[in-house]
Amino acid sequence: MSLFEKHKITISEAVKALHDRTFFAHYPEQPAPAIYGETADADAQVKFKSSLGKKFEELKQTNVQGWLGEEESPYLQELLNIQYPVSPIDMLIDNAKKAFHVWRKVPVNDRAGILVETLEQVKKRFFEIAYATMHTTGQGYMMAFQASGPHAADRALEAIAAGYEELHRFPSKTIWDKPMGKFNIKLNKEWRAVPKGIAAVIGCSTFPTWNSVTGIYGSLITGNAVIVKPHPGAILPIAIVVAEIQNVLAENNLDPNICQLAVDTIDKPITKQLAEHPAVKVIDFTGNAVFGSYLESLPTKTVFTEKTGVNSVILDSVEDVDKVAANLAFSVALYSGQMCTAPQNFYIPAGGIKTSTGIVSFDEFSQKFIENINGIVDNPKAGPFVLGAVQNKKTCERVTDAENLSGKVWLKSRTFIHPMFKNARVATPIVVEVDASQKDVFSKELFGPIVLLIKTKDTDQSISLAQEMALNHGAISCGAYTTDGSIKEKIADEMSLAATPVSFNLTGGIYVNQHAAFSDFHVTGGNPAGNASFTNPEYVTKRFTWVGHREPVQA
Repeated sequence: MSLFEKHKITISEAVKALHDRTFFAHYPEQPAPAIYGETADADAQVKFKSSLGKKFEELKQTNVQGWLGEEESPYLQELLNIQYPVSPIDMLIDNAKKAFHVWRKVPVNDRAGILVETLEQVKKRFFEIAYATMHTTGQGYMMAFQASGPHAADRALEAIAAGYEELHRFPSKTIWDKPMGKFNIKLNKEWRAVPKGIAAVIGCSTFPTWNSVTGIYGSLITGNAVIVKPHPGAILPIAIVVAEIQNVLAENNLDPNICQLAVDTIDKPITKQLAEHPAVKVIDFTGNAVFGSYLESLPTKTVFTEKTGVNSVILDSVEDVDKVAANLAFSVALYSGQMCTAPQNFYIPAGGIKTSTGIVSFDEFSQKFIENINGIVDNPKAGPFVLGAVQNKKTCERVTDAENLSGKVWLKSRTFIHPMFKNARVATPIVVEVDASQKDVFSKELFGPIVLLIKTKDTDQSISLAQEMALNHGAISCGAYTTDGSIKEKIADEMSLAATPVSFNLTGGIYVNQHAAFSDFHVTGGNPAGNASFTNPEYVTKRFTWVGHREPVQA
């Protein structure tokens, strides 16, 4: 049985899910022993610990000329001392060129089967990837398991399905028969989906697999060779994925250099050299706006970016203010605000928020909000695991600096002792009130657990400011609370014009931060927060070109 036949049902279900947009998850998100094995977690802990201080020798890359690595655990604040193989850029490119001409000739169905098989092998290592993610990004255990494991795998499967669907959109050949009166002109026509060539995927430090696999698998399904360049601070999670991709390729007598890992250090980066190489035709990037905009400016490149954004929450009227305050408090505490979808700017009318029992004033809501944040932080069974640890020291510095913003500090950030990791680098949310006139304060992303409560004249001004921030500075998410249908429509319409999706009236167990594979488009590509979207058709169709040939039919 071919791998396509083995995974044909999975591929068909994934394609159907793309169209239905209802809930679909091929990989279960709960780390249940009944699903993943009784000893999967314990075995993964042992394997992760045994990898520390050693060479990562699982990759099947050629022309290795050295080893390096400088990852630090935000929980231990100690180096992991894992070393990864290093090859010069030109050698990686030469490997990729040779591998590309092998991979592009593999039929689409076979590529799809092979790639789904890689995900099935990655599935066996979800727990190991979870510990690798924890100790490179600072994510809590549950988030690390879900985001880097099943959720990332579902995003990868989504990219495979999208590519598979687009590559089957047109027939590979047909007979073109044009009546001309007494005779017909007949042509044999064929069409080939020609991949662009070599793709580079540039990862980020906070979501090293979730933000990278869509680009990796989007390029692979469309026939491109891929070089994965992770952030120097978070290599291990995606290195495991690349290793499993290479294993499956080799098992199917294909060149493992179809997908390679390229590592560097903070002090000696190779990203520009890789991106500017003339052989690199496709680039995926997650990271800051400055570097993302530079990549978008490179000529002759097809570039997909997810950059920084200023995410808003618009508060107009609510059914239950306590449930709203609790929901939003969790949203800002989750992974200490280190998510591209985390809310930052809360627009609240000076006259307060309307409820069924009367007006809740600006100050009353602010107090409820910080009480809920403190309730999470001070809960020893929840707080440390929701907040996780802070990936980058600069984020902690940014939080400290936020105390000097010109506004009332409702809640200062503080540290705490993590119950499992006494040396964990942590920072609780800081909440600062500013006036709507202080655009210089709130018109930029303050990455990390930083919340601005912005006092506006009224809801119309709140909507106007949220739209302005998205149009000028980008936004990936927006939360809104209103019980008025006309205001809801106005928010939806205005934020749509700013290419920003809105989550209305969320309470309970769903949060503005969360985007679901096969249903939510992650980033729209329509504002400065990024020029691409996981996973719309353009995300895969721009990775290849349709080329047609024709010839007269022989009598």
